Amino acid sequence: MGANQSSDKLHCNRYLNAYQGVNETFGVTGGCQPDGQMTWVVLHRDLPGFPNSNTLQINYIFADGTQTGKHPHPGKPYTGLRLSTFLPDNREGRKVLRLLDKAFHQQLLFTVANSEDGEDVVSPASIPLKTQAETGSGVDGYPDPDYLKTVRRLLKERGIE
Repeated sequence: MGANQSSDKLHCNRYLNAYQGVNETFGVTGGCQPDGQMTWVVLHRDLPGFPNSNTLQINYIFADGTQTGKHPHPGKPYTGLRLSTFLPDNREGRKVLRLLDKAFHQQLLFTVANSEDGEDVVSPASIPLKTQAETGSGVDGYPDPDYLKTVRRLLKERGIE
């Protein structure tokens, strides 16, 4: 515990090491997400690995804000986030979209974490998000035949079904 923190006050992201990137696991189990917005649109193009399906583009927007008691440094500012992610517009993709929407409204998808440069920022929590519609770097893009199953499993582990 820091000098200014009560030992009886546990922040839900207490065990975060540092912001590692969009798809790293932060060990957050939920409820730490700041207020934000989630919207989606259908793009009339397919994703690699999902021919003949349109693409769901999910947009997350978090404004800059002030941390609350559920964040690591209450009263201190944090930097917001604008992030677009992608799913195939098929039966399984729509099911994952509904689950992500449920997780978003239960404040499980994002958290406030300390970045590599020491700033507190909104960042994805422990659910991997595809941020590249085309073949991306590493785990950020498509094709990825196991992605939808993986997300469903991770959300189920957090009580989202």
